[in-house]
Amino acid sequence: MKIEAVAVPVSDVDRSKAFYTDLGWRLDADFAFDNGFRIVQFTPPGSPCSVQFGVNVTVAPPGSARGLYLVVSDIVAAHDELAARGVKVGEVFHMEAPGAQFQPEGSPGRGAGPEPERGSYGSFATFADPDGNVWLLQEVTTRLPGRVDGAPTSYASVDELRQALERAAAAHGEHEKSLGRRDDDWPEWYAAYMVAERSD
Repeated sequence: MKIEAVAVPVSDVDRSKAFYTDLGWRLDADFAFDNGFRIVQFTPPGSPCSVQFGVNVTVAPPGSARGLYLVVSDIVAAHDELAARGVKVGEVFHMEAPGAQFQPEGSPGRGAGPEPERGSYGSFATFADPDGNVWLLQEVTTRLPGRVDGAPTSYASVDELRQALERAAAAHGEHEKSLGRRDDDWPEWYAAYMVAERSD
């Protein structure tokens, strides 16, 4: 199971649409229906999870979302990019007390600047959308062991996929020779081979 989208409560759909457009997020959908229902979806760059808002999307009060994580590889660069886009983003900070990242700006437990050793998971910044929904940037450079699956296997073109299938077929032919018989589980073998090849 993978989280596909998160609903964000907003009061003015068009104002929110303009805000997330200015962030540089991809607009995936804006559908309005005769019964008044409207749904807008944006996806942050590089994210597999999207954000949805609109009319009759959620009963949560506008602005009540807190601690919506956006993971970045460079907290300073992400902060500066948001500021350059006109977003009021808080200063970069690190935790001096557990849970400080979820407290309001200026609360105790927040140290100024990135985590001194620039350790993964230790540096943050926050910004809010026009309704006050608070987004939390977190710098992650090295994942904890077992935190996520390996990178997904993907191919940039049909030709690249064709070549991968040809390599798998040739390798599978050698595999069948070593078995001395037909391998009826060839789809599973192909899949394992192609994923392993892409991971090397």
